[in-house]
Amino acid sequence: MEVQALLITFREVLEALLIIGIITTYLKRMDHSKYTKYVWLGAGLAVLASIGVAILFQVVFTGFAAMGSEIYLKIGIMLVSTLLLTQMVFWMASHSKNLKGNMEGKMNKFISTGNIVGMVIHSFLVVLREGVETVFFFAAITGGNIGAAMQGWGAITGILIAVVVSYMFFKGTMKVKLKTFFQITGAFIILISAGLLVQAISMMQDINLIGSVMYHVYDLTWLLPEHPIDYAHYLRDNGVAPLISGDVGIFLKALFGYSSMPSIEEVIAYIGYFSAILLLTTSRSSKKQQTAEKPSEAKQVNALNP
Repeated sequence: MEVQALLITFREVLEALLIIGIITTYLKRMDHSKYTKYVWLGAGLAVLASIGVAILFQVVFTGFAAMGSEIYLKIGIMLVSTLLLTQMVFWMASHSKNLKGNMEGKMNKFISTGNIVGMVIHSFLVVLREGVETVFFFAAITGGNIGAAMQGWGAITGILIAVVVSYMFFKGTMKVKLKTFFQITGAFIILISAGLLVQAISMMQDINLIGSVMYHVYDLTWLLPEHPIDYAHYLRDNGVAPLISGDVGIFLKALFGYSSMPSIEEVIAYIGYFSAILLLTTSRSSKKQQTAEKPSEAKQVNALNP
């Protein structure tokens, strides 16, 4: 859970800091520093609103638990979080290159019209989006105990790393391109997203919400059980211990959705998810390449026909 919380918090906080940093840096460069306080005001209000969302979410989850229906809420949270994580990766992949220009363009409109309220609302919505997504993701990885994720070392460490990285970006000491940087972190986020998807499927099968054609495609308990209890039971039943501790299995299950005895639906979902991501990213890259090649072809034609 802590590693998941670290990656998610790092990614969400970094996105918010980069956008706010781009806006405030641009305002200072254009001699409009007087407006930066309104940008930070919107960001601060969004942080408070995100905390309020987390509290409200916890109250709702407690209500579902009191009715004995928290399992359905957990499944729903995992499925929604899978969609949000996937959308987040694609959004940053497509906007990271022009993120700076887009933010500066919006600020120009606000400055030219003197729209201070617009500045506050814009920064508020930017940070609130990241905050609400974080609440959803924390609920998904903890089974509803958002407070545990917020108070753990993973979330705190993720925030600190995000602050340091964003500071290095704006000071010019980090030379990595934003697009490359988000592609690397996006790969880990996709793994977490796939893990949440297969865990949701597993939970639905556990409560017989959906069935299975084959409940156990293979059994790797002898190699890597997914829980210390499975480790103890295998040792009890076979007289020999599995090769790898169940503590490692529970870590991999929490982080990547590992299962020592997956159903055929879990395997198909995991492979299908990655195949879909690969197909979408490949098609987007080819379209961008074709778009980039068209101007070059036009230039060659013009050169041949002066």
